[in-house]
Amino acid sequence: MPENELNDIDFSLPAEPAGNAAILKRSAKESVKPQVYFGCAKWGRKEWVGKIYPKGTRDAQFLDHYVHHYNSIELNATHYKINTPAEIKRWADKAKGRHFKFCPKVPQLISHYSQFKNTEQLTTSFLEAVLAFGEHLGPIFLQVSDKYAPTRRDILFNYIKSLPTDVQFFLEVRHPDWFSDKIVLQELLQTLHETNTGIVITDTAGRRDCAHMHLTIPKTFIRYVGNSLHPTDYTRTDAWIERMHYWMTSGIEEIYFFMHMHDEATSPELTVYMVDKMNEKYGMNIIKPKFIGKDDGKLF
Repeated sequence: MPENELNDIDFSLPAEPAGNAAILKRSAKESVKPQVYFGCAKWGRKEWVGKIYPKGTRDAQFLDHYVHHYNSIELNATHYKINTPAEIKRWADKAKGRHFKFCPKVPQLISHYSQFKNTEQLTTSFLEAVLAFGEHLGPIFLQVSDKYAPTRRDILFNYIKSLPTDVQFFLEVRHPDWFSDKIVLQELLQTLHETNTGIVITDTAGRRDCAHMHLTIPKTFIRYVGNSLHPTDYTRTDAWIERMHYWMTSGIEEIYFFMHMHDEATSPELTVYMVDKMNEKYGMNIIKPKFIGKDDGKLF
């Protein structure tokens, strides 16, 4: 998006929805210590070689290095094929001994091309594979097409109700009618709450309705789309730091924050900016990217 258009967008986050207090109330009483995860959508970024990956790093070695810079990944690789358990275990082994979560994306064969019909075997195969992540399995990310309107919500809701309850799922809807119709939105939030399914929050310039701030469980999955270190990236992430801290002091259990950029080369810089602020302001110890030739990864 052109810089002059970015300057004209109201990037402020919506006020805290009234319903979030009830979602967080139980966890707050139990004094749950929140877990915070930062990651990107892919580990295979050639632009990071010589920046956070050592020079000469080969594609097959990217994940070996990624797990030392982030504690999670929004795993888009699983969106394009159903992997075997052996493939998944090889990835999981890269994170052995580390507090790291893989958040696999449901294959597009299920989420985009099936209309959620006759998906039982595909879903079983996918779940059998990702269970090989073991202790490193984070939430599973179900994204439906931006053309999937709420007129087909009964089909989607029935699919969600068919999913196992011992695995955490998050749903991302993108058709504008999910957000513009308050009755539809409340039905969505209620269904997700009743099925213990989280709702994805997406913060991107072109779709401010997707940055809705609703919680359906005491966990959140945030997809942040930056603009290659434009000045608004810093003010936007400052607002997110404040909101996440509010949730952490109100009873949230887990936060997953995934950094996206139109130019992924700059994702590590903005991650470091955010993590440094959170660690310093709130006494946290979140890992962050470390740049080649710099001792602590700080940019400022």
